[in-house]
Amino acid sequence: MEESEKKERIKKITHLYYSKPEVQKAIYEFCKNREVCPRYYDGFGKRPDSLQYIGDIYELVKRGATSFNCSEEIWEEPLKIATGMTEKEYNEIRIGWDLLIDIDCKWFYWAHKVAEVIVESLEELGVKNVGIKFSGSKGFHILIPWKSFPKEINCEKTSDKFPELPRKIIAYLREYSQKNFKKKYEKEIYSEFENTPIKKGVKCKNCEQIAQVYEQIKLYCQFCRREEIKKIDENSEKEIYKCPECGRELMKRESKEIYECTKCVKNSIKNPDNFLTLRTEEMDLFEIMGLDLILVSPRHLFRTPYSLHEKTALASIVLTKNELKNFQMKDANPMNIKIKDFNPDSKEGEANKLVMQALDWAKNKEIKDKGNKQNIKGEFANFKKINLKNLKEEDYPPSIKKILKGVGDGRKRALFILINFFRSTGMEKEELEKKIGDWNKKNEVALKEGYIAAQLFWAYRREPILPPNFNTDYYRGIGVIPSIEEMKLKNPVNWVIKKNSSAKNK
Repeated sequence: MEESEKKERIKKITHLYYSKPEVQKAIYEFCKNREVCPRYYDGFGKRPDSLQYIGDIYELVKRGATSFNCSEEIWEEPLKIATGMTEKEYNEIRIGWDLLIDIDCKWFYWAHKVAEVIVESLEELGVKNVGIKFSGSKGFHILIPWKSFPKEINCEKTSDKFPELPRKIIAYLREYSQKNFKKKYEKEIYSEFENTPIKKGVKCKNCEQIAQVYEQIKLYCQFCRREEIKKIDENSEKEIYKCPECGRELMKRESKEIYECTKCVKNSIKNPDNFLTLRTEEMDLFEIMGLDLILVSPRHLFRTPYSLHEKTALASIVLTKNELKNFQMKDANPMNIKIKDFNPDSKEGEANKLVMQALDWAKNKEIKDKGNKQNIKGEFANFKKINLKNLKEEDYPPSIKKILKGVGDGRKRALFILINFFRSTGMEKEELEKKIGDWNKKNEVALKEGYIAAQLFWAYRREPILPPNFNTDYYRGIGVIPSIEEMKLKNPVNWVIKKNSSAKNK
């Protein structure tokens, strides 16, 4: 079908389709607190923008809008977004974010299979309530709602961890689900893609994507002494290059294979250590199929549920897990749709296990990539852990003693200080939890036990870290003013080490 015919086709049905109240409501309800950008077939509307009223949808359609796209991020007020804002400014107005898995593949058959495997993999990881929708063309969108995620990790707001945390989760999920995918379809996939050049398997260490392979050749003219460098796609036809000055054929002096990651804009010439040749068993099946899952970036937009697709004139319909298994593209006929909620009724903390395992995976991968070599220099080069056994409460810094009497405001900050202080001084888990429990009872308003349990859970997943230094706002923010001596020693752990050493000397 010609482009002009496609354009005419979509325009004919937009007014009829978007005039349906149920379609307008589905789009409007999902887009609350999201940045929204209409598309006018050939191009997008202005940004930032949002839907203030349900009626805005049809008004935009009357002006030529053919589809609607919205943000993964959830904002306090989308219209406050401005180009050039700092990360801190974005964090101040971001309420949270949904995790969107964008399955984008050239072949509908394989996109369908991957979507099923990812939903099954998420269930194995404890995430049972996810949104599933057809993209409107050849792919699928799977959504894990913000409600499923812990709102704080190690006393840091999860909403501020965009896009780095979602990227780690998707990278982990990609590897996890690919193993399940491989069990089911390995023979079929390798049979179908056995002649795919990208199976050379050179991946970018930074983003995990398979790199594009090029040949870089140096050419020279024997008469003009002119030199040129050309980068040639390995699949392109051979070409005769001529000197731009004299018109004679350029001779090849040398050539070498180079790798380039189009996502990170890195190549093996400037970044030689950024690429890794994979063994056969490590081949990225998803990349071989041209399938992309990682499209997480600030202000990234995706097609809203029940929005039309310009190229196919199909609706981006929401599916249940059972409907996904038997779904065919004709089921997305915009004239025969049934409205469902893309934002499922998930449980608080449902994705905790997924986040925990993704963070552990990312940490282990980072260590592995560094070759398990940590070059520590400076004053901590010869640092040894100090075992402070039989440490008594009387040896605690005055500020810690004051916190242990209970606080009013700043209970979460106080909890963060205490957990890291107790862990840094070698306190056993059982005693630590008892002390935290006793402290919580003394607070003006006790923290919820579930919150404390979650923070302890996250803390136990990593090596102990020092509590905040005395000169930070953590203490003053909860009404605790460190003494001059504490300020000199900088950190609560320094205090107990000094006091403990003094007692031994005496």
